[in-house]
Amino acid sequence: MSGVGPAPSGERHVDGFEVPIHASLGSPILLGGAPRGLAIVNGTLAAAIGLGLQMWLAGLLFWAVGHSVAVFAARRDPDFLPVLARHLRQKAVLTC
Repeated sequence: MSGVGPAPSGERHVDGFEVPIHASLGSPILLGGAPRGLAIVNGTLAAAIGLGLQMWLAGLLFWAVGHSVAVFAARRDPDFLPVLARHLRQKAVLTC
């Protein structure tokens, strides 16, 4: 029974049954520093404004401001989007 012993969490540990986990599996998926879904939606809306409405400057300005705000928020907390959605959903439930 060599190699079998208690793990730090109190569980039994068997040699050879551990796999290191790559850092990318635990990190958030960002696109240009912003959460991937938000960056795609922001780019799509900016393209719709710039190409569809033919307001090039407004589309570029919308994209630049939206992406900058998303990058700033993602630097503070990469999971800000699910937290914001949960906050908006539970807002009425937690009022006094």
